[in-house]
Parts: sequence; structure tokens; C-alpha cells
Amino acid sequence: MDHPFSHGFLLILLFSSITFTIHACDLTERSALKSFASALSSLALNWTASVDCCQREGITCNQNGWIIQLRLPSKGLTGGTFPSSLGNIKLLSHLNLSHNLLSGSLEAGMFLSLSRLEILDLSYNLFSGEIPLSLSSSYIQMVDFSSNIFNGTIPSSFLQHAWNLSRSLPADIYNAQALQEISLSTNGLVGPISENVGKLSKLKLMRLHYNNLQGHLHPSLMNCTNLVEINLGFNFFSGNISVLDFSNLTQLSKLDCISNNLTGTLPISLYSCKSLKALRLATNDFEGQIQPEILQLKNLTFLSLSRNRLTSVTGAMKILTGFKSEEMPDGDITVDSGLQNLCVFSLYSCHMTGHIPAWISKLGKQEVLDLSFNRLTGTIPGWLGTLPHLFFLLLNDNLISGEFPMELCRLQALVSQKAANETGHCSLELPVYLTR
Repeated sequence: MDHPFSHGFLLILLFSSITFTIHACDLTERSALKSFASALSSLALNWTASVDCCQREGITCNQNGWIIQLRLPSKGLTGGTFPSSLGNIKLLSHLNLSHNLLSGSLEAGMFLSLSRLEILDLSYNLFSGEIPLSLSSSYIQMVDFSSNIFNGTIPSSFLQHAWNLSRSLPADIYNAQALQEISLSTNGLVGPISENVGKLSKLKLMRLHYNNLQGHLHPSLMNCTNLVEINLGFNFFSGNISVLDFSNLTQLSKLDCISNNLTGTLPISLYSCKSLKALRLATNDFEGQIQPEILQLKNLTFLSLSRNRLTSVTGAMKILTGFKSEEMPDGDITVDSGLQNLCVFSLYSCHMTGHIPAWISKLGKQEVLDLSFNRLTGTIPGWLGTLPHLFFLLLNDNLISGEFPMELCRLQALVSQKAANETGHCSLELPVYLTR
């Protein structure tokens, strides 16, 4: 061993040993894999115990020897117990056991330790029982439990940390002929609504707000003639809404498309939806006029057309009242009964000019009035203090001058307990968002 080459040979052996130690998976992870393999009834896996587990089929490790992926789809795996030991693989980001014959239930705390999980695919197996209570990973991007025999409900806590989760609407959802409700709001859904949506002839409720959906609204949506509520707010839908014919949606009560990229003029056919109680098309890119036919909506209690490029209305208001001047009318106007039921009226940021019109005093059920972020001039009229149910008034960011009317200090809904008890009985068909 005193030969100079012997020292080099020794160093090579030591270096090789160190390298092997770094790239071999951790003892705890080897134990977890052993428990997993022993729970399988099949011999499909050719995992030799003497082989570095990072070199085994379906396993990927990072440069430090920690397991980050376990992918074993279509391996003919069978077994009736899903071991919770996989939770000991702390850095696991991909777990794909799809298209096998695995069965049994998933333990309640099965995924709590897998805080780095990005892809979880257990589809096309024979798993049963209930969905686990929680998936703790905030990195999760895809979860697929399809084609199993799970039962019960999906716990509300299951995806509470899944900020990055995104998924398109499954294509086969449009084949569910008896489907009456789609409620998938506040998720990470992406992609368009298929043209096959028209097949859902019995659909009553469509709630897809707070997602990342995009594309045009296909005209076949208008074939869902039983629709009562459409809520597509806070998405990225685009296209010309005037191509849609709403005239067959005779039961439609709520239409909410707030905060999208919809364009075009508002279709007159929308005003034939006589059951409409709430209409919110704010924060889009609509243009043109609001036609007087809107006065046919006698059941309307909630109207928000804010933050669009509406002309002539410089408001929508002067169209509603038949005025064509460049400023909002401020005369004494007889308001059609179609507006008499309005409780919430919002037209902020519509570039409106002129005075606050006196005909608003005729809206006896008004509770919320927002005319902020416009170019209104003149004084604040004292008659605003006579509206019996008004309790929320926004006039900020205008060009209003003059004295503060003392009548506002006598708003009945604010100073009278009896009036306050009567206020709020108007059903708030849609939530009011104050974030600008």
C-alpha cells in the first residue's frame, strides 16, 4: 500500500463510496418503498433489493438522492391496501399509479405529509370508500381520481391549499342529460365552455365564477332553456355577446358576467327575459346604448353596468329615461314601473356628466346607490335623504360642489330603528363587491 498508485486507488474507492451514498435513496424512503411493494399482490415490479432504489423502475430521484417521482402507470399492479408509508417520501412531487388494479380505501391522513405534491393520478383503478379529508400540498397542479368507485361527498377541506390546481371541464360532463346544476366556482378551471353545453337541456344553475375560463360563449348555451342562474364572473371570457339570443331563456333570474373581456353591444333579446331579477355586466368592454326595452324588466332588483364603454348614457341613465342629451337629465321624470323594484343600482366609472337626476328620488326601494368615479357636477340634492331604505351611498370621485345637505343626516334607514328593521328585506340577488 506504500506504492504511490495505491493511494490514488484508495482515493478513487473512497470517492466512489461517497458518490454512491449521495445518490442512493434515504433509509426511510427505502423502507417506505418496501412497505409499498409488500402491499401489492402482483409481482409486476422488478425491484431488486440490492439495487439502488433511485435506479428502480418508475422512480426518479433528485441530485441529492431524494425520491421526487413515483410513476407506475399500466403496470398491472394489484393490491387491497394502499400504504400510508408513501407519506414518508417527503419530497414526492409526482405520484402516478393510474391504469392498474389497485383497490381498497385511502386513509384519512394519507396525503398530509406529501406537501410537495404537484401531480396526483390514481385514475382507472378500483379504489373505494370516501375521498381523504385533506391534500396539504399548495403545489398541486393536477388531481385525477376518475374511473374508481369512490362514494360520498368530496370534503370541502380536500383542496383548501390547492392554489395552483387547474383543470378543464371534463368533456363527458356534457353527456349528463339529466344534469340540473353545475357549481364549480372558485377553482382553477381553464379552457372554454364546449359547444356541447347545449345538450344540457335540463340545466338550471351554472355557477363557474372565480376560475380561469376563457374563449367565446357559444350560442348553444342558449339552448339550455331551463336556466335560472348563469354566473360566469371573474373569468376571461371574450367575444361579442350580441350574437347570443336570450329570448328563449324565459326562466332566467340571474345573469352575472362581472370582470371578463366580453365585447359588443348589449343584446335587445336580453330584455325579453322577464323573470330577470339581477343583471350585472360590469367590468367588461361593452359599448353602445342601453335600450329603453330594459324597462320591461319589472322584476329587476339588482342592476350593475359599471366600468364599460357605454355611449349616450354617459350614462346609461339618460337612455333609461328617454333623454338623448350629453348630460344626465335632472328634471322631474316619471319612472317606469320597471325600475320601481331596484334595490341596488351601480353605474360607477361610466364617464357620466351632468347633475344627479331627480328621478332617482322615485326609486322608493333603493338601498344601495353607487354613482362614484364619474364626472357629475352640481350639488348633492337634499331629496336623497328622503329615500326611505337608502343606507349605502357612494358619490366619491366626482366634480360635485356646494354644501353638504343636512337631509342626509336624517336618512331613515340610518336613524330610525323601525326603518332599519324594514331595510334589507329586499332580497340581495348578487353580492356587492367594493374592491375596485
